[in-house]
Amino acid sequence: MLPDLADLPEGDDHLREQRLDSTLAHSGRFLQVMHDTVRLPDGSVSYREYIVHPGAVMVVPILDDGRLLLERQYRYPHHRAFIEFPAGKIDAGEAGITCGVRELHEETGCSAAEWALAGELRNAIAYSDERIEIWFARGLTVGERRLDEGEFLDVFAASEQQLSDWIRDGEVTDAKTMIALLWLQQWRAGRWALDWRPAEAWSRGR
Repeated sequence: MLPDLADLPEGDDHLREQRLDSTLAHSGRFLQVMHDTVRLPDGSVSYREYIVHPGAVMVVPILDDGRLLLERQYRYPHHRAFIEFPAGKIDAGEAGITCGVRELHEETGCSAAEWALAGELRNAIAYSDERIEIWFARGLTVGERRLDEGEFLDVFAASEQQLSDWIRDGEVTDAKTMIALLWLQQWRAGRWALDWRPAEAWSRGR
């Protein structure tokens, strides 16, 4: 019989890897690649390469009619465009809500009356320390977007069912967008709660 989680040893000390040495393998404009030497739990030595990322925010914008605001953006590593929710990198010292408000306005032209923090996701735990905060936004007011230099993307509205169908059919494969749909479905079904506040209240920590 397989054990339950409660049957496993308490804590993770028996799984931990000890860093013996760390070398910067590459430093880019905002990403760094590290090459570390580690001691494994059995005493042997191995190596770990991973990307250091400043963190990011994803925004799930909900229109008054219940539809969702999505983007279609070209992603160079895959040489194709992807459907995804608005997202962007957190600047040094920037709060997640500040980044979310900025990215939503820059990429879609929208501002939101209320925001809710759903949590965070780690989208590549084997080779990156990137964390993405998941923010929901509603009470949208549409204005003029201000894309960054060199940024090109389409903005469009779709229903929850359309997004679900696209994920089922393999047309949407972006991990953060798929996780956002899970959050949306659980919240709308009343199983998961969201605490809605104006952006200013989140900035003040209330």
